[in-house]
Amino acid sequence: MSISGNAPSSETFDNSFWSILRESVRGSSRDFTKGPIGLAIFLLAVPMILEMLMESTFAIVDIFFVAKLGADAVAIVGLTESVLALIYALAFGLAIGATATVARRIGEDDPAAAAKSAAHVIYLGVITSVAISIIGIVFAPQILTLLGAKPHLLEEGSRFMRIMLGGNAVVVFIFLLNAIFRGAGDAAIAMRVLVLANALNIVLSPCFIFGVAFFPELGVTGAAVGTTIGRGIGVSYAAWRLFRPGGRVHVGRDAWRLDPQLLWKLLKLSSTAVFQLLVATASWTALMPIMAGFGEVAIAGYVIALRVVMFALLPALGLSNAAATMVGQNLGAGKPERAEAAVWKAGWFNAAFYFLIGVIFWLFSHGIIGIFTTEPDVLRYGTSALHIIAYGFAFYGLGMVLETAFNGAGDTRTPTYLNLLIFWIFEIPLAYVLAYRFGMGPDGVFWAITLAFSLLAIASGLLFRRGRWKEKVV
Repeated sequence: MSISGNAPSSETFDNSFWSILRESVRGSSRDFTKGPIGLAIFLLAVPMILEMLMESTFAIVDIFFVAKLGADAVAIVGLTESVLALIYALAFGLAIGATATVARRIGEDDPAAAAKSAAHVIYLGVITSVAISIIGIVFAPQILTLLGAKPHLLEEGSRFMRIMLGGNAVVVFIFLLNAIFRGAGDAAIAMRVLVLANALNIVLSPCFIFGVAFFPELGVTGAAVGTTIGRGIGVSYAAWRLFRPGGRVHVGRDAWRLDPQLLWKLLKLSSTAVFQLLVATASWTALMPIMAGFGEVAIAGYVIALRVVMFALLPALGLSNAAATMVGQNLGAGKPERAEAAVWKAGWFNAAFYFLIGVIFWLFSHGIIGIFTTEPDVLRYGTSALHIIAYGFAFYGLGMVLETAFNGAGDTRTPTYLNLLIFWIFEIPLAYVLAYRFGMGPDGVFWAITLAFSLLAIASGLLFRRGRWKEKVV
């Protein structure tokens, strides 16, 4: 059985389904600017989807154990996560710059330039993570108060936030280094990094939360400790693979020679991407005070539902990243039509798959949320959130591929404008109006999320068809 009707560019590869699946997980040496598009997407997407599954498991594992401590503990995690979402935006914005530039240089068959771009993106990551650590450690209580945390949550919440924000470098660099591997087409290495980090988190988080064996019992703070250690070891492994010879990209001594012009170019590209993602993720933070008006149980239900949604949607980002790599490498190779075809193929598959996931969530939302909590009010809010958000899953799947494709081409401005208009001009005011003016309560917030992401997918599709992203120089 073959995965595509066409033969690949090289006669040396076995094209049976199981051989291709093994190749994708172990790491492929194929040229993704040649051969069948479906085959290339499959080889890239499998490890990227597995990588994102591991990333989403981070979120779901922690909330599973933290939920055993009660609504206050879940609220602490949720409030901190609303700030961490901004850090994820910074990390992912830098990662967009890394993927776009590294993929373009690989498509141009210039691995030395790809390595130099990777080194300079790492410089930006160091500066960013140090600044965030200082802010997070010093101002954790004030940040929690600003987000609407009740006084009795401040002491433990501040400890949790200081560890998560103070150790943000592990988040920044697990995104950043994996983005370099993805841009180069070394998706299997990025997958292994997350497998290692996640396995450690699954073991360490409950040990630190509940004080298993010789581990101290740290409560909700233990989730922060376990996650930070797990990610930190994953980052160490990624750095080892990047700095040693033998991969598609090897960041050797010459790559670290400072090039101010390249650094400025990457800063402009990444800063636009960071702003794009800050606009989107800050909208989640802005929704939190609206939810806080309905109490800790509403926040807890909302947080649990969002973790489940994240668990489901992060694999879609894996397929989106595969499309972005195809866009960057094929634009570098002078094949824009191949890049466009890859995006639409990935996008429609994602939409169809997530339509089915949305149906499952719509039918079984109560049972799914019930895995994480038995508190009646938390269960009620979480069930409602998952039920309503599931209506837009097909749009989420398509929209994620299209937005990521713009970024893979280096066109970070188009998604930025879309995010600004749809999330801040449309979603947040709509959430407030529906929740308070129309008396829908938290359901109003959930409907605003669904409508905003559906509108984003439609607008992205219309702009993608115009094709101006093909002319972007990176």
